[in-house]
Amino acid sequence: MNSTMIKKTNRIKGNKEDRPLWFPMFTQGKAFMKKRFIPLFLIFGLAIASSTASGLALRSAGALDDAQAVLEFLIERNESYVSSGKNEGDISQARREDTATNGQSPYAVIVTCSDSRVSPEHIFGAGIGELFVIRTAGNVIDDFSLGSVEYGAEHLRARVVLVMGHTGCGAVEAALSGGAHGYIKTITDEISSGFSEGLSAEQAEVLNVINGMEKIRESELMKSLEANGSVVIQGALYDTFSGFVEYVDE
Repeated sequence: MNSTMIKKTNRIKGNKEDRPLWFPMFTQGKAFMKKRFIPLFLIFGLAIASSTASGLALRSAGALDDAQAVLEFLIERNESYVSSGKNEGDISQARREDTATNGQSPYAVIVTCSDSRVSPEHIFGAGIGELFVIRTAGNVIDDFSLGSVEYGAEHLRARVVLVMGHTGCGAVEAALSGGAHGYIKTITDEISSGFSEGLSAEQAEVLNVINGMEKIRESELMKSLEANGSVVIQGALYDTFSGFVEYVDE
């Protein structure tokens, strides 16, 4: 993937200072954040196509066979969600019948938090059969989640695996503060295992996403699929206040 940085102007509002969402917050080794550059010809072509077609139709037509096209399409749909305030995905009877008869063909695997404010189908304006979604508190990756990721990437041939954290994540905050008990502690222990001391909540949320990406790469299958270009493993953070999603990387 081209690592040239592309400037975005999404802002955090409310009580936070008016600054770009991904203003560099820390520089602890590989937890450096950068934006992805999407080739202009993909942006132009996808913008024309997606204005009249659903994600599933674009996938069927081959427009979402390229991982970078999928990444740009997700951001485009997210921006549409923010501006329109609704999910424009196809949930019609015809779509239900088509996917029931012909099966699913999602273009992306989304690994995200169980938080009720973080619904990938709404955030990315997706209809039935478009996204293969895996949700756990704190978007932690366990063996069951990893097996699901493998299934989505290898068997369903999704082109992108997106690990998406979010602002104000209660699981991350609990991992930072300690004191969790019961099975909840297994979640916070997994999250905090990748932290060093002195992190802010924002820094920890991003680092937790990066740790999730690394966990997925522990799978030999996923490592192979990424190496041969069959899939791209990408990180992202969703801002629960603004509704915007932006990509992060190691």
